[in-house]
Amino acid sequence: MSLLIKYLSLCWFKNNPIELFPSKSFMWKAVIFYLISGIIVESLIADPADGTIEVSLRTIMAFSSIATYLFIFKKWQYFNQMFIAIFICENFIMTLATITEGLYFYLVMTHHERAEEISIAIAVVLVGWYIAIVSYILRQAFETKMSVSVTLAFSYFILTYGLPMLFMDI
Repeated sequence: MSLLIKYLSLCWFKNNPIELFPSKSFMWKAVIFYLISGIIVESLIADPADGTIEVSLRTIMAFSSIATYLFIFKKWQYFNQMFIAIFICENFIMTLATITEGLYFYLVMTHHERAEEISIAIAVVLVGWYIAIVSYILRQAFETKMSVSVTLAFSYFILTYGLPMLFMDI
């Protein structure tokens, strides 16, 4: 539990992911939660089969992107710490996104006239926060300037969300 709290601290821009050492069971639990929560959210938005494929593609892109960044920065030995740091924080954001979906459903069912605007506003905040978290994690790991880490985080977001979404639209 203390390891989870240390990883969740990254969501508030505390700790260094390189200094956290996850166990194998912790890593598997994080990946399984990542897959399940992603499939739930995507299934609420689209068809469950399409959601499952998109989350699978997103997972492959996440591992590939992290591996590529680590290879470029010659920090391959931190692969486990990096992917778990990003996945745990993404799991946290995905949990908030699931709650947002529930809120949206409730607002629609109660005929709230601004249901869509509220849910879109929360989604924009969550995406911005997510990019900031990934940027922080990358900056801590690679010891780069903020502009570089923000560019890498935005690229990571496009690679892990944009490409699978584009593939699903084809």
